[in-house]
Amino acid sequence: MITKSEQELEIMREAGRIVAECHAFLAEKIKPGVTTQELDQMVENHIRKRGALPSFKGHHGFTASICAARNDVICHGFPDDEPLQDGDVITIDLGAFYKGFHGDSGWTYAVGQVSDKITKLMKDCHTGLMLGIEQAVIGKRVGDIGHAIQSFADQHKYGNVREFTGHGIGQDLWEEPAVPHHGRRGTGALLKKGLVLAIEPMFTLGDWRAFIDADGWTARTMDGSICVQYEHTVAITEHGPEILTKL
Repeated sequence: MITKSEQELEIMREAGRIVAECHAFLAEKIKPGVTTQELDQMVENHIRKRGALPSFKGHHGFTASICAARNDVICHGFPDDEPLQDGDVITIDLGAFYKGFHGDSGWTYAVGQVSDKITKLMKDCHTGLMLGIEQAVIGKRVGDIGHAIQSFADQHKYGNVREFTGHGIGQDLWEEPAVPHHGRRGTGALLKKGLVLAIEPMFTLGDWRAFIDADGWTARTMDGSICVQYEHTVAITEHGPEILTKL
């Protein structure tokens, strides 16, 4: 596990800000009729304009700047030219590589009007993220983050995806430790000052199990249920968790 110096955290704060700027304009742009390919181009343009590079483009051969996860897609979906429809939900995950360090954040957006059940799922998944972040303090363990998220998901009877986890982040997009969104208190890697984590719970309205499409990337819910996700890059500091991917 690689801890970051204060100088390195300053760079990661700026990488996180670039990511947050992208999500700020995505919130205004996402509506029925827009395509995820259009959103991908907007994000890439903004990241490059800010002097950074899209973290995902070329990562293990991924061809886009965003991952676009629509309705039953959990993660790692490719942008396409199919217009978004009223009632869809779309998760946009994106990263920026700035001066040698990454920022990473995913967010679920309602397209037009969605059902009350989906609105509540989105609100509760965001709450699950924030409960996990509360545990990202010096002296706690990775299992404390997962336990907080899993307990909340169980309480509300949501599927809590297990095949995909959060992760450490820094000069590499994926670093140790893995950060599962389920677990037992007091277990797993010890959290230390300067460690930076991407915490990213994925809740479903059905089963938590997933399968991978024939493209080798796109993960979907096994039962076709809706999935949402919220992710922040979080630094562990002596003053508590610091969210790097918000304005």
